Amino acid sequence: MFTPPISSRVRSISPSATKEMPVIAAQVGNCLSLGQGVPAFSTPEHILDAVRESLARPETGVYSLQPGMPALRQAVADDFQRRRGVSFDPGTETAITVGAMEALNITLLTLVDKGDEVILPSPAYASFTEQVLLAQGVPVHVPLDEQWQLDLDAVRDAVTDKTRAVILCSPSNPTGAVFSDETVRGICELAREKNVMVIADMTYSSLVYDGFNEADMVHPMDLKWMRSHLVTIFSFSKKYALTGWRVGGLAAQAPLMHEIMKVHDATTVCAPTVSQVAALAALNGTDEAAQEMRVELERRRDLCCARLDELEEYFDYVRPGGAFYVMARYRFSDRSSREVAEEMIRQAQVITIPGGSYGPGGEGHLRISFGADLPSIDAAFDRIGRWVRGM
Repeated sequence: MFTPPISSRVRSISPSATKEMPVIAAQVGNCLSLGQGVPAFSTPEHILDAVRESLARPETGVYSLQPGMPALRQAVADDFQRRRGVSFDPGTETAITVGAMEALNITLLTLVDKGDEVILPSPAYASFTEQVLLAQGVPVHVPLDEQWQLDLDAVRDAVTDKTRAVILCSPSNPTGAVFSDETVRGICELAREKNVMVIADMTYSSLVYDGFNEADMVHPMDLKWMRSHLVTIFSFSKKYALTGWRVGGLAAQAPLMHEIMKVHDATTVCAPTVSQVAALAALNGTDEAAQEMRVELERRRDLCCARLDELEEYFDYVRPGGAFYVMARYRFSDRSSREVAEEMIRQAQVITIPGGSYGPGGEGHLRISFGADLPSIDAAFDRIGRWVRGM
């Protein structure tokens, strides 16, 4: 039987544990999920109304312009100006993509050649690693400290003449950590000094707690001297409950954007027009629903932490300042996080994500998402408690 040739690029990457754990759980049945990063909120009604109205228009059923609907790119530029006081040319410096995932992928395919290195704080979002490998680059994992903060000296030591970029995601997936302003500035200064790009993933930037908000934090785009060294990735998924609509984008200086758009055209042509309509409605509407979701997620964070505190004999953790994840270190086993996560599914019927899938810094941990509703979080921890106490 003929065996199709598989490229070395594909052989170098692994399936996402975030997607594999629910598959195992489906075989077990009756599982509760503290796994995949999907906040349990419905898409706001004003966005759905705009989409419904658009379905009667012929242009909704055809391709948009390759970099995205002009009205949406203008709204993105206006949003950056309003929230951060930063100007981007909507026609040449912004683009809409099939989620932030595509924006990350096409950026890395543009910047990284075979053997080039990309620095990833570890633990880091698993797809960062796989996308660097898909670009035939080398992911360089730099461990975070015990509070999940970046060690600037460790990042400096990791930079070589092959380093092309540092990926910065704050608040972080999977740790929920919010990097300090000093750290963000330090990474940017190092990038400029070493002529390295910073890829700033803003997916969770609106989800910060404990009295802070996005405006309180320094972002690389705030530093005007960083413009030539920066690609900003953004997403509508988490802030506006649009995960299934698959719409995000990026902002970068025009010459680099021109090159990135070549890859965008070769892969997806354009983001779905109907999803862009949803994103435009999100930006043109009020932030009331987004703020309500943030308040509710903070409540869920507090419940998740309280339930972990009840299990301090079995877990410890760093309280997350943002996103909707906790990296919980388990005390009850010396087995790999993959083995522990699978056993939890099979014996406790609760889905978590093995921390080792986020790089070496995550081994010995389980990523717990508090995106689910409060009763589901409570029920899942009831099951976990019975399981660990019955060992």
